[in-house]
Amino acid sequence: MRLHLAPVTALAASACVVMATAPSSAFAVDYLSAEQAAKLLFPEADRFEPRDLNLDADQLQQLRQTGIKPRSARWALRLAWRGKDLLGVVVADEVLGKFELISYAVGLGQDGRVRGVEILSYRESHGHEIRLPAWRKQFVGKNAAAPLQVGEDIANISGATLSCSHVAEGVKRIVTVLDLARRNGLLA
Repeated sequence: MRLHLAPVTALAASACVVMATAPSSAFAVDYLSAEQAAKLLFPEADRFEPRDLNLDADQLQQLRQTGIKPRSARWALRLAWRGKDLLGVVVADEVLGKFELISYAVGLGQDGRVRGVEILSYRESHGHEIRLPAWRKQFVGKNAAAPLQVGEDIANISGATLSCSHVAEGVKRIVTVLDLARRNGLLA
């Protein structure tokens, strides 16, 4: 009796090729937790207080009028404190890269300016360069009046265009939401 295995071998080889070319989260890397990022963004803080920011319908409309599409009426914040002094706010968020979510955190000082951006998790096979300090440093000092747009005041990284654009859009959304919250007395 003679077994003929060629079709089975060809099928297995085809499955390997399909698996190797399919988008996958096998490249996922968790760099920091949101708590670790908060400590990096506000090293002088002695505590972080969780607080929810809830925008009402009028505030969501105000946000739309700035050109920002509100993703949510509820935002989870971490207020950074040193003693009785509020230093600023940290917001963790996620945006879509090309296929997978990118988790990041933004720290904003009391003046509404970005203190820093930390990439928490990156799940794409390409574009991980957005985690490089030189790219993230472009956001420092920007506020709600800044374009925060790739090609304007944020440089692109070749091979990471969607990741760059989506993180920049996410940072712009957070900066604008917190600016709106400040103007409406929601962070006092």
